[in-house]
Amino acid sequence: MKTTQRNHISTIFSLLLLLLPLQAANAQKGRNANYTAYINTYGSVAVEQMKKHKIPASITLAQGLLESGAGRSELTRRSNNHFGIKCGSTWKGKTTRHDDDARDECFRVYKHAGESYEDHSLFLLRGTRYAFLFKLSITDYKGWARGLKQAGYATDPSYADRLIGIIEDYELYKYDRKGGKSAPEKPVLQHQVYLFNHLTYIIARNGDTFESLSKETGLSRRKLIKYNDLHKDYTLTDGDIIYLRRKNKKAAKNYLQHTIKDGDSMHSISQMYGIRLKSLYKMNRKDPDYIPETGRSLRLR
Repeated sequence: MKTTQRNHISTIFSLLLLLLPLQAANAQKGRNANYTAYINTYGSVAVEQMKKHKIPASITLAQGLLESGAGRSELTRRSNNHFGIKCGSTWKGKTTRHDDDARDECFRVYKHAGESYEDHSLFLLRGTRYAFLFKLSITDYKGWARGLKQAGYATDPSYADRLIGIIEDYELYKYDRKGGKSAPEKPVLQHQVYLFNHLTYIIARNGDTFESLSKETGLSRRKLIKYNDLHKDYTLTDGDIIYLRRKNKKAAKNYLQHTIKDGDSMHSISQMYGIRLKSLYKMNRKDPDYIPETGRSLRLR
């Protein structure tokens, strides 16, 4: 074998030895090439949003990856909607129809990806039900992921775990360290948001109406009425508990029963514990015309 040929083969062999560890590392991580490309494309955009609005870049990227299928979903390609944000009563821009939880639902349309990222930040920032998240540390991606699920961002029961998995698999938490020291833009809210039984709620005040709360929370009047087992002609009163997502079928684990007090109603008890009124009747085998009797107990689970 000629010397030049032998040297050429040796050089190729050396290069292969150098590449093998890199290939092995990538294979070991099991990273999706589409995910990696999406992160490289939008990582700086997520950091910019974090500095401006104080939402962890890791959360923004993970949601973008999950909701858009790494930018490959039909909704994202056609409408630049990276976060699956539906129209809502306050949206005045262009819209499109897309099958999601139900058929032919209304979704927002954006001119470009940057507009989608900005609207996602504002959607969280202005949404009353997400206000408690902004009290968390910018590096608490687990708290943010679980909080988004609790606040009802998505119906998937594993949504928080999927976000956390993406953040850890792709080390997106490293982007959160680039948050800088700029002052956070705090949400302008009229009501304090509380969290109970994995539900967010507010306390109504004198002068509140379903229309005013709809404008503040971004939830439709119909949903506010439905979530709280009320009728369309109900007038809100000072102290009413108003849930911002559908109530649960049973109370939290540490609340097994309720002893009926003077003035209690089945509706007030259902609101007190975040239980659907229909479920409260059903688990206690009561008819809708049942009137609670002071001193008796009702099951909550």
